[in-house]
Amino acid sequence: MNCTKSGIRDILLKKIINREIVAGVLGLGYVGLPLAVEIAKAGFRTLGFDVKKEKADSVNHGHSYIADVDNSDLKVLVERGTLAATTDFSEIRKVDFVVVCVPTPLDERRQPDISHVEEAVKSIARYLHKSMVVVLESTSYPGTTEELVKPILESTGLKCGEDFYLGFSPERINPGGAIYKVKSIPKVTAGLGAAAGEVISAMYESVLKNKVFRASSPSVAEMAKMLENSYRSVNIGLINEFAIFCNERGIDIWEVIEAAKTKPFGFAPFYPGPGLGGHCIPVDPCYLNYKASTYGFRFSMIDASMAVNDRMPEYCVGRISEILGRRLGKSVNSSRILVLGIAYKPDIDDCRESPAIRIIGRLRSSGADTVFYDPYIMQFHYHGKVYEGERSLTARLVRSVDMVVITTSHSKVDYEFVRSHAKVVFDTRNATKGLADRSNIELL
Repeated sequence: MNCTKSGIRDILLKKIINREIVAGVLGLGYVGLPLAVEIAKAGFRTLGFDVKKEKADSVNHGHSYIADVDNSDLKVLVERGTLAATTDFSEIRKVDFVVVCVPTPLDERRQPDISHVEEAVKSIARYLHKSMVVVLESTSYPGTTEELVKPILESTGLKCGEDFYLGFSPERINPGGAIYKVKSIPKVTAGLGAAAGEVISAMYESVLKNKVFRASSPSVAEMAKMLENSYRSVNIGLINEFAIFCNERGIDIWEVIEAAKTKPFGFAPFYPGPGLGGHCIPVDPCYLNYKASTYGFRFSMIDASMAVNDRMPEYCVGRISEILGRRLGKSVNSSRILVLGIAYKPDIDDCRESPAIRIIGRLRSSGADTVFYDPYIMQFHYHGKVYEGERSLTARLVRSVDMVVITTSHSKVDYEFVRSHAKVVFDTRNATKGLADRSNIELL
């Protein structure tokens, strides 16, 4: 096989056109599994890799554990032999195009933990072969692709840009989104070198509905991801601070937003809440500031917004205490409170970094008898303990508590039912918007 720089490019582009590429996805979570399904749907034989045997077994039986992946789609692909999953990473040797979709969380000191990326790339390096393409999708600080991934792969003796191609394409998954899903979300790609960029772009264009934006380097693509989520963090911090001030002045922040968004230019609405959750917005700015600090730089606006957002769960607990005292003449430590919603956003089963969990922890440490209900989440782990939720949302449950705190606006919940049986409702998401009787409802 001709493995010169131009030879690799031509071979790979031809294999993409003919659907002869064998694709691999490392990490079958919220990002990896939907991507693997779309690659397989596009006609490429796809192998999914995960360290958890239960995930691989579930995929191979056509059972999805991700809400955004239908069992029917998964089953058809598995039965056709287009998609399979394994914990045997030696199967990477069969793959031409491999995408890394492993977690990039924060450690206990809120510093980037890229150990999962490092281990995944080391697994690829063991079976790296000529004319392979490696793409990092896991979110990380700018420079990760060139400074971490490339040296590990080149430690094999193969040279990036000549023997194999390397690039970065930030994931833009939108869990629970009805409109924007993997296939319909515009994609940013970048390769180390023009040929790598062309091949990586061609592969994603063959899978997704949208044309991709080809960035000039992985660092640009990595920084674009940081900008996207830092933009959201800063604006959420701004609106949360507005909410705090509006409450002090007796002004309805939700009506303020509705008024402001009538302007057809120069304003994009953001909404307050009990804090940030999920795998991106609370995490990505920390990755950016970690990298910036190595250059003696800090993003002061990001720091300020993170400080506001981080204190929102505590602010909500303070509001709960004030409302209980004013409305019921009770303190937190003598109250029973129902927290409604554990997921970090509506209509998903993901509670990573959920502010509801911090609110529950703070309420319990203050002596409150706290229970929770979420139609998607039956239990969660926090500080080494397992917290079990209520199995159903009944009138008896709602009447048994002093306050209902709405922390996630799930569409499956009947908020009029909740209001009609509750003593008082503290709605941090404006989920009760539109209810006729709001006499026992207080908004964030």
